[in-house]
Formats: sequence, C-alpha cells, structure tokens
Amino acid sequence: MAVVAGLPCSPLSTAAVPVRVAVRPNRRRPPRWTGAAPSAGRGEMDSDDGDEAALPLGRSVVGTTPGAAKLSVKGTSPSPIRLLDTEMCGVCVAYQGSPGTVIEAVVLKAFSMCTAVPHKRFEAALEAVESSLADIVVLPIENSYTGSFHQSYDILLSHDLQIVQEVQMDVELCLLALPGVHKDDLKKIFSHPQYLAQCEHSISNLSVSKKDVDHGAAGAEIISKKNLRDTGVIGSARAAELYGLNILECNFQDESPNVTRYLVLAKTANLPQEHGQYKTSVVFGLEEGPGTLYKAIGAFWKRGINLTKIESRPNRGKPMRTRGTEKQFNYIFYVDFEASTADVRAQNALKYLQEIASFLRVLGCYPYSTTIT
Repeated sequence: MAVVAGLPCSPLSTAAVPVRVAVRPNRRRPPRWTGAAPSAGRGEMDSDDGDEAALPLGRSVVGTTPGAAKLSVKGTSPSPIRLLDTEMCGVCVAYQGSPGTVIEAVVLKAFSMCTAVPHKRFEAALEAVESSLADIVVLPIENSYTGSFHQSYDILLSHDLQIVQEVQMDVELCLLALPGVHKDDLKKIFSHPQYLAQCEHSISNLSVSKKDVDHGAAGAEIISKKNLRDTGVIGSARAAELYGLNILECNFQDESPNVTRYLVLAKTANLPQEHGQYKTSVVFGLEEGPGTLYKAIGAFWKRGINLTKIESRPNRGKPMRTRGTEKQFNYIFYVDFEASTADVRAQNALKYLQEIASFLRVLGCYPYSTTIT
C-alpha cells in the first residue's frame, strides 16, 4: 500500500481523519511500469463481512449517515459489450483539443483504426459519448512530474460513464516557433498550463513570459495566423507540421520519461473476471470523526489489496462542513486499487466502505495499464 501524506502503509493507530490528503509524484524515481497485479485469491483476512455480491458498475451508493446508505441506479445500467480493441475499425474516439494536440497523438496510437473527434471542452467530449455521438472518450488523469489533472477528477463524478481502460504514454514536448526565429528572439511562450509546468525549468532558462492557452495546437495556430515572431509554443511535433512552425528543441520537458496516464471511458463496460490484472477506481465521501479515513483505507489493507492512488478533491455538492462553531473544508476521496470487483476481497472491502461512507460510487473496473510508445 502506498504511503499517503504521512499516513502509514498499514493502519497502526486511530489518528483523527486528516483534513486533506495531498499526493505528489515521486520525481526522484521515474514512474514504475507496472507488471502483473496480484492474483485475486478468495481467502479473507477476517470473516465479519460475509459474501455480498459486488457493487454493480455505474451505480451509486448514496446516504446521509454511515450505515444508512442504499443502492440507487445512476444512469443507464451497464451491459456487457465487446472488449475494446486497439485495432478495431470505425471506433469513434472523442477528445478535448484539436488536430496536433498531444492527446490526439495518444488517441491515434492507442486506437490506430479509429475516427478521432476533437471537442473544445472536456465536458463536450464526455457528453458526446453519453449521447452516443462517440463510442469512447480519452481523458488525461495524471502526469509523472506534475501530478494529477484536477479538472479530470471533477469531471469523472459529474458524468455517468465507466472507466474501461487506462493508457500510459511517454510524452515528448517540443519548443516551436516560426521559421527563422531563434530561442533568443522569444519574448513569450504559449501552452497549456500542464505543459508549461512540465517545462518549468527549461522555460526559466529563457527570458520569456508565459501565457496559458487551451492546448499547444491552439497556441501554434495563433502564432501562425498572427505571424508572431517573438512568441514560441510548447506542443507536439505534429503541431509544427500542421501549422508551419519549426522545432527549436525536442524533449523540452524537464524530466524524461515524462509519462501521462489517460483514462478511456464508455457508456457501458465489460463484466470483469475474478482473476487477472485488474484495477478498480472508486470515489467516496466520509463523515467527520476520528479515524474515519484510517478505517476506509484499512478496509483494503485488511484484505491484502494494494492501493495505487488516493486523491482528495473538494466536495462541490457540499464544500463546507460544520464542526462545533467552525466551518471546515469538506473533501471526497478517489481511490484506485489492484483487484477486480469480481474478487471477493474487493466485494467485502467495498461492502465495509459502503457502511461508513456518506456515498460510494464505483467508477470502473478495467485491465491494467497499456503502455504505448
């Protein structure tokens, strides 16, 4: 189990629930390319939970007090569909951006026979899948250097889609400018805030200001159309090709490998098998009280289930909570763990979590990461 914000790997005390869990990538150690997940055994470390069936994907457990939660359907009940095939012809993939963005390269490499459909906003891309205008949507979730994409976590909770796959790609960022422009000519750099952060040290070596744009390709288009000879952009090599720019420097990012993890979402999901290399993602809220988070995480530790990620976000439905006379921030928690929802250990862990959580939703159960190059 990962160490989270000073929380021990195994529950050893009954410390009060932390106000916020802050997770940052380990910059000193490159991302580990994950191998096989642990085998899903049927043995339980304790027997107090019984053998309740797994919580169905796409359903929410909603309640006002611990132990009072009831299962309610949220969105369309999932049914088995064919496995996602990266060579599948005609699959329509929605993404946020435009031709020449880094995420477009991920889409075209992961689904080589697909139709890639760009959208201006992430919300519009997810809505395209919900309305059956696209089959799947690709959403960036975290980077090995800059950490989580917080907007993506918030979007996950506001849509009735299932995580059906994850993809990891080592992203190469390039510094681009108009032909004939040199680094010393640059006064300004355009890019998406994530890419500016991933190149923070490299940018500091230039005497330039930074300007946020929706994505690198948008910045490249602005430079090309307005003939901005004092401005560069951080983006993909394909953006240079599409908008007539030169590559001033390849691998402009501060660290290599520079790995970004993407989630693939669809309206329905395959029913997972009990054994195999699966990861499950859930989101839940907790009532205020000593040791509440300790108990929630301990539900997985007790059953030998490894957590690969925990992320806290503000509870936008109820951003503040009252403790005595004080107002405090209210958080929800996203957790990824290595087990299938068909595994009895995961079923019992989720059953226990349901009893102490103010709400619980299974976001998806999906095969372990696919790495593309």
